[in-house]
Amino acid sequence: MTDKPKITATSWIMMISLGFIWGGTFLATEIALEGITPFWLAASRIVLGATATFAVWQMQGRKLFSAPADRRQYFLLFVIAGISSAVPFALLAWGQQYVTAGFAGVSMASTALIVLPLAHFFIPGERITWLRTLGFVVGFAGVVVLIGLQAFDSSKSQLELWGRLACVGAASCYAISSIQLRRFQPIDPIGLSAVLLLLATIYSVPLAWAVEGPPVMPDTQILGVLAFLGLIPTAAANFMRVSVVRTAGPVFLSLLNYQVPIWSILLGAWFLNETLPGTLIWATILILAGVGLSQYNAIRRLFSKA
Repeated sequence: MTDKPKITATSWIMMISLGFIWGGTFLATEIALEGITPFWLAASRIVLGATATFAVWQMQGRKLFSAPADRRQYFLLFVIAGISSAVPFALLAWGQQYVTAGFAGVSMASTALIVLPLAHFFIPGERITWLRTLGFVVGFAGVVVLIGLQAFDSSKSQLELWGRLACVGAASCYAISSIQLRRFQPIDPIGLSAVLLLLATIYSVPLAWAVEGPPVMPDTQILGVLAFLGLIPTAAANFMRVSVVRTAGPVFLSLLNYQVPIWSILLGAWFLNETLPGTLIWATILILAGVGLSQYNAIRRLFSKA
């Protein structure tokens, strides 16, 4: 796919919705880890997500490519399936056991900084400009202000270094898979979401079985959390992610990673009565400023059409 990214009002709505959805994922993951092991947690969300998206795709006729596909595209599907969900889900679920929640949040925000140079070299129309770079740096600074320098404090775990590497590895997987999704030939977004999750099942279930043995049936509450994780942050969000990457581009999508910590903190305060940090307002201003600077031209075009 080589046409220039097109950022519309729908793109903004979907990107903000993804930030909200994934902001609640960390909270749900922490709850789920109380009753299920990390690799089976990742596998469960992928299996449930694959089942839901495949059912929708089947009702639509199961047409994937709009034109005959190059054989290399089928191989690339297997690669993207691994690095877009199976591998990062497992890395993040495992890594969260040994790092602070703040570090996990900062590592996910780094996805945007990883995407920026990759898109410059591999995606037409996504060149690095000084304004875009400034926006991404300001947005990342906002995330650090929000979470605080304590995000880099030690968790005192013996496996903390490996946990941090796992979180950064997950962020890198998201960045690389976004670039590859954008470069894909014309393809049905629902079909692509379904196929990627179906292929990810091939990776995640055997991996979970090999590392953690056969699954143990969790209680009803954990099953409910797993159902939420599979249907909303995995199935629905995966479709929106694919759609935004294919239309607006990976650089635009990566900005949602700056929103996620804000939504995570707000949802924690709402559902768990956690205290809102005093830096929330300043951090939000920085993040919004970063998004505005990096997408200045897109915002100007959007309002000029209104």
